[in-house]
Amino acid sequence: MGNKVCVQCRAQPVAPEWRPFCSERCRLLDLRNWVDGRYRVAGEKTTALKDDTDEHH
Repeated sequence: MGNKVCVQCRAQPVAPEWRPFCSERCRLLDLRNWVDGRYRVAGEKTTALKDDTDEHH
């Protein structure tokens, strides 16, 4: 498998404690991208389900 690189910045080497990132900074940048909606999991579009909790009150 050879040399590992950080999946965020492509730097080497990847420190074992941060794998697959090289540092906490790159780990947090990746998390921010998920939170901001920059990354998405492929799949079919769905419609939001109606919250029926109000119907019971």
